[in-house]
Formats: sequence, structure tokens, C-alpha cells
Amino acid sequence: MPTTRRQFLHHTTQLAASAALPGVIHQPTRTAAADQVSVGLIGCNSMGWTDLMSMLKLPGLRCIALCDVDQNVLTRRAAELDKRTPGTTPRLYTDFRQLLDNKDIDVVIIGTPDHWHCLPMVYACQAGKDVYVEKPLANSIEECDTMVAAVQRYKRVVQVGQWQRSGPHWKQAIDYVQSGQIGNIRSVKTWAYMPYGKTFPGRPDEPVPTGVDYDMWLGPATRRPFNRNRFHGSFRYFWDYAGGLMTDWGAHMIDIALWGMQVTAPRSVQALGGRFGFPNHAGETPDTLQVLYDFGTFPLLWEQSLGIGRGPYDRDHGVAFIGNRGTVVIDRGKWEVLPEVENGRFMTQAMPPQYGDGKDLDRHTQNFIDCVRSRQSPNCPVEAGRHVALNAQLGNIAHRLGQQLFWDETTRSVLNNQKASELARAQYRAPWVLPKL
Repeated sequence: MPTTRRQFLHHTTQLAASAALPGVIHQPTRTAAADQVSVGLIGCNSMGWTDLMSMLKLPGLRCIALCDVDQNVLTRRAAELDKRTPGTTPRLYTDFRQLLDNKDIDVVIIGTPDHWHCLPMVYACQAGKDVYVEKPLANSIEECDTMVAAVQRYKRVVQVGQWQRSGPHWKQAIDYVQSGQIGNIRSVKTWAYMPYGKTFPGRPDEPVPTGVDYDMWLGPATRRPFNRNRFHGSFRYFWDYAGGLMTDWGAHMIDIALWGMQVTAPRSVQALGGRFGFPNHAGETPDTLQVLYDFGTFPLLWEQSLGIGRGPYDRDHGVAFIGNRGTVVIDRGKWEVLPEVENGRFMTQAMPPQYGDGKDLDRHTQNFIDCVRSRQSPNCPVEAGRHVALNAQLGNIAHRLGQQLFWDETTRSVLNNQKASELARAQYRAPWVLPKL
């Protein structure tokens, strides 16, 4: 729905002001009935649409609103929804704030680019709606902390899309790791070797495509001319909107490491990487990166390589918990134990690989809806999203500055590094303002 610039600025000012006032709490507009939950989707491409399709498999779910800044995407998705559920006529929006004003919506899915996760989630909590937000939680550490504060203040159910947390074979592997059967865990490896992204040539700037509200797509990000390389899926290659493989796959794999080791924030972070594999790649984020985290009692290593797929243990993604008696390796397909050998004997029991069934996303969306109805905490609450996004952001900042960073979780700040502190903060373009909670 079109809005004038005056209406746009007026609404933004109202929302920012209400967020800054400690006495203003927006009560839930309605409570989801046990037999019916109404969903609105913000960001209809890629994972946002995938999340919605997963959620609509559940009984008692209906989608009553779609929002996207690209009218072409919005029209196509509305037709697909009608084909999937004949007779469905969702309200269509190009401004997410108007969707949030719809009091019939119980649940909001946020499937936007990373730089647009924070404000819709905070405003949705203020409006009394529960939220399923894609990972990574946000594009800066400051935004992550603001989102945690919003969930706690408005007491909403928020599930972050780190859906491995709802997978049985992931939970089995974590339980095995924590059982002590592989002995003292001395290090953890996480990685993503993704075979895509080999070619990404530069493109000239061009006029904004018909039907795209480009100023709204940019939102709080730096104003730049429209360039197709920065739009839709390839936004992940640019710091304004995302953090490359680190915040894409790292948000999944590092999360499993934190879960398994029962830790949240590192003491220090150092990184080395660059565009070593494909130096002519037109993106900003590295194609090759290694990040080393110090958690005091063990190091955690993140490795990423764009354009190749033969990662550690011959898996293109995964997590390895390395203990004195064996190693547990897990990815989306399976987990297995690789025992150490001493005097011709395994030091921990050998066992066949344990396989997943590929239905973890469906379990994750079901867990979310179950918690919307029960008001219990979901499998991946906002705090878990914050912790892994913190680690991913620190890794990228250490790489960008070429410096070792020291983190103080008590004060939630980088110690003695002004440039790193600036990169940890949200850099918002007017008139957008990060709420103060």
C-alpha cells in the first residue's frame, strides 16, 4: 500500500518515540485461539516463503497477510498462495508497519534481508504479536541486544530460524557429547564449504526496477544507487545488509557448538581471510575465512570457503567436537562417532552413523506454533539467536579490522577498541532509529 513521505516520517517518529518511553507498553491485540492462528509474512522471497509453507502444513494455521517491497514478488506469492489454498485472499502490503497494524494477525514471520530483521521484530513485539524471525538475528550486535530487550519487555514468543535446534539427530549428538563418552573436549571445529559463488562479476548501477520500493528495501542501510548485485539473494555478499557465509551458515553451525559446549560469549576472537579463491568476485565479504574463538577451556574454530565443497571430514558443512577419546561429527544428514585408538582398541564405543530425516524445519515451525499456544519458551529463543549472532559478528569485525578482539560479556562491549565498538553498533540511516529499550 503506498504511503506519502509525510505519512512515512510521521509513523516512524511515532514508533520510535513509543519505543523510547519506558511507560508505554503495547498490549497484545488478541490471543491466538487454540484452533486458529493467523499469520502475516514480511519478506516473501527465499526462506520467508519456505518458513510460511512449512507453517501452513500445521492444522489451524492460515496466512492472512503478505508484505514485500517488490510488488512483482508480492503478486507472484499471492497467486502461489491462492493456488495452494484456493479461496485464500490475504491482505497485501509493501510497508511492514501497515501489516503490523492489522489486529487480526497473531504471528509474524520475518524473512527479510538481515539488516531488516531488527525493526520489524521489535515493532511486532510492541504490537502484541509473536514472531518467527530468520537467522542471523540481526546485522549488528547492538540490534541483537535490542531485540532481546524487546522480547523480555513485551513478553512475546520469538523463535529464531536456527532450526537444527528442533532436529532429533542434532539433539542426540549433543546429548552424546555432553555424556562424557568422548572424554574431555579439547576443541571444536565448525565449517561451511559451499560450492556456489564462483563467479560474481560486477554490474553497473541501473534504474530501480518497476514495482520495487527501493528506498524501503534499503531502510536503515546506507543510501546507494540501485545495483542488482546487492538485491535479493546476493545481498549476503555486502556488509550493509549481511555478513557473508559467516552470518549465513555460521549462524547454524556455530550455534550447535555453543549449544553442545554450553557457552555463549568468547573471551577473544581473531580472524584471517579474504577473497583468495576468487579475487575478482564483486562482493565485499571474504570467500575464505578462519576465525579462532577463545572460550577459556577450549578453542572454537570457524572455517568457510566459497566455491568449493570438500570440507573437513569430507563434509561441506558441519561441527566436530574433538575429545580425548573420540570425535563427534554432525551435519544436516547424520552424526557419527570417530573413536580414538590406543593399544589396538577403540577408546570409546564404535557405533553406526545416526541419520536425520530432513524434517527439522517442519519440527521447528511446529515447536514455534505449539509455544504460541502454550506460552512456553521455544527451542531457539531470542537469546540463543543473540549468542550465535554475537560470535558471528565478532568474527567478521575481527576480519575486517585485522585485529584480535577482546569481548566483555558483562558490559557487552569490545574492550579498548573504538573501531570495533563502532562496527558492533547499528548504523541507521535517517529517518530510521533504533528503539531504546
